[in-house]
Amino acid sequence: MTTIVRTALDYLIQFQRLLPRGRVWHRGLGTLQAQDLLTLMPTPARLDQRAQQLLVDAFPCSTLELLPEWEASLGLPDPCTGAVEDLAARQFAVCAKFTMRGGASQGYFIGLAASLGVDITIQQFAPFRVSFNRVGDRLFDGAWSFVWQVTVNNPGAVTYFRVSTNRVGDRLATHSDQATILQCIFDEYKPAHTTVIFRYV
Repeated sequence: MTTIVRTALDYLIQFQRLLPRGRVWHRGLGTLQAQDLLTLMPTPARLDQRAQQLLVDAFPCSTLELLPEWEASLGLPDPCTGAVEDLAARQFAVCAKFTMRGGASQGYFIGLAASLGVDITIQQFAPFRVSFNRVGDRLFDGAWSFVWQVTVNNPGAVTYFRVSTNRVGDRLATHSDQATILQCIFDEYKPAHTTVIFRYV
């Protein structure tokens, strides 16, 4: 949004145009009267700039001074991303959450992962049916109709336990920050009646 900056001098010129006509009402800038009036003009100029800034802050993708209010309205910082200190990152998070339309399709979740820089594929399951499946297919019951698997195509997303480098007490698998955020966001936005499982390749 483009803002117009009006200075105190601009307001003085506009104010002088509103003065009555007559010998004592001068329109120039070099008179004592103009200098006196100029001392009053910073206030309307400042109010004008503040009003224009309010228009900028009224929109979440361009907000600056109302950023804390937008974060509170959108529930940020959320448990998935945690607290973000960088101003640009906070503005991006507000804009992203406000413009997020939601969805339940595979395409929506693949696009959501792509926005986080993660390449995924999604597999849905269906119960085994003799009339539809073949010999050798996996036997899934009816509960698997509500399960979907996210395959993360990022070898660096998880680090597995290695006897040569790890010690007793270390986790068997450690997820990267990106993978942890991805899982948290998918658990938050998935359809409530479904279960999502993650696979890393």
